[in-house]
Amino acid sequence: MNLFNENISWKEELHPILKKYHHRKHPLKYHNLYQLIVMVILSAQDSDNNINDIAPDLFRAFPNMKSIADATKKELIPYLSGVKYHDTKINWLLEIAKEIKTEENIPLTMNALTSLKGIGRKSANVILREAGLDAEGIITDLHVIRVAPRIGLITATKNGLKAEKELMAILPKESWNEAGMAISFLGREICRPKPKCPECPILKVCQYPFKNIR
Repeated sequence: MNLFNENISWKEELHPILKKYHHRKHPLKYHNLYQLIVMVILSAQDSDNNINDIAPDLFRAFPNMKSIADATKKELIPYLSGVKYHDTKINWLLEIAKEIKTEENIPLTMNALTSLKGIGRKSANVILREAGLDAEGIITDLHVIRVAPRIGLITATKNGLKAEKELMAILPKESWNEAGMAISFLGREICRPKPKCPECPILKVCQYPFKNIR
């Protein structure tokens, strides 16, 4: 089977993981849109587990967007010092909070979200998906970037924007909201750096070159 075989219906081939992970909540343990946007920004180049660990204390001290807008960098540092690149991320959060002021003003379109500091397309796709809105792209986190080429969906790349563009060209728009997150969950749970191929729901279509089982 050739990569990008035009006879492959990838929506059908991915159905087992689309069904398995359908509407599963993102691993960031947020409870509202305010918490989601803050945690998505903090999680860039950091682990979801680390952000989940620091979140409870952070949100007890700063329960809403206004509380961050009214805060100083010095006040935020004790809660965020354990986050990678916390100095830059604190600056982003303060700038966003002062700009939108309350969670009711959080924008929910791709263009508006990506105009905010610290939010790129990957983060915006996560926010739109978790908010239950129509997809404007496909989530391409590090798991998707590893797994999608391994499956045979796209060419190998470390560039999330390139991966997203290729996925958007292959998959129908009605699949965009769930496809990226489903591939991400597959990468988190089964298609690890050392993949557990016998457990994979889409083994029969996978192009992983080192696999010797069918």
